[in-house]
Amino acid sequence: MDTSARRRTWPRLLLVIPAAGLLVLGLVAGLLLMGIALPIVSARLPELHSALMVFGFVGTLISLERAVALRAAWAYVAPALLAAGTILALTPAPVIAGQAAIAVGMAVHALQYRAIWARQPMTATAIQGLGAVTGLVAAVVWCAGVPAPRLVPLLGVFLILTITAERLELARIAAPGIRAERLLFALSLALSAVAILSLTSPVVAVPVAGILLLGVVAWLLRYDVARATVRMPGLPRYVAVCLLLGYGWLAVAGAGWLLGGARTEGVIYDATTHAIFLGFVITMIMAHAPVILPAVLGVRIPYHVALYVPVTLLQLSLLVRVVVGDAWGLTLGLQAGGIGAAVAILGFGVTVVVVSLRAGARTPERSRGRVPA
Repeated sequence: MDTSARRRTWPRLLLVIPAAGLLVLGLVAGLLLMGIALPIVSARLPELHSALMVFGFVGTLISLERAVALRAAWAYVAPALLAAGTILALTPAPVIAGQAAIAVGMAVHALQYRAIWARQPMTATAIQGLGAVTGLVAAVVWCAGVPAPRLVPLLGVFLILTITAERLELARIAAPGIRAERLLFALSLALSAVAILSLTSPVVAVPVAGILLLGVVAWLLRYDVARATVRMPGLPRYVAVCLLLGYGWLAVAGAGWLLGGARTEGVIYDATTHAIFLGFVITMIMAHAPVILPAVLGVRIPYHVALYVPVTLLQLSLLVRVVVGDAWGLTLGLQAGGIGAAVAILGFGVTVVVVSLRAGARTPERSRGRVPA
């Protein structure tokens, strides 16, 4: 890597490192909520589980990727505030200080899409913007004291729309047509609106969100190129396998919202929530990491069959959690599934680092590339 590229990469690494640390704390918080005894670095840790995972980890990485794409200094304010705000919320300072920083970070993240739209007025950009606005609403009402379980539809839709729009960009390779794009936008707009409506009318809104979510899954299964690339070798097949697994968990979540309704606790709530954030979101991160991280950090992450190991462990762990822990009501199954998922996520990070180091070289920084996925 040349000197100029190195100068650009190090500031990004300074945002990736706290995001990774917040991921670890988020996993610890989740294990604490399941009754597993672990050292507590903050008394607020368990109650901030959702914020750590969604805003501190995923939100920071998504907004960092957008900042890299925009190549504008102001755009880095979003990941910086999301990471800093989440850390601040863990400290003895008033929690509202951290919440406010996160809300401002989400506002800047929404502005990132406004800037991207000015360059690329595409349906995918509009859907991502809808997701960011939904996440911003979640952050604002969290500042107002709405408890985390009530925010799950908003937080889920924020990430679901962001990822779905990414898939739409790649689906354009197969030319789904303007009608298909308009259908996905209509589903996304309705899903965002219903998620916001769930704050005041959850009994009606959450089941409707479930129907819309199943519609999004049907769209993805119909138009995503993963159905074709799963038959290809190497990285395209790996990405496609992860995508199809993620869509399966998203269907589980849609059914959970449809049948379980506006629950904020209990087995259906637990299964639905983790089907979204572990089964769909984390599996999608595992799918796209070999493509996105080289663009963000300028490191080479070649495909290796070892990447399947943490992906498989995550799926099995989530099955144990949902079937043995939630459906059968066994605490041991819940805990075993939680520990397995944490090991899978951390193991994926270790695997990526090892594969990258074994590659033995860094790639010159270039604009974000795409592979068939």
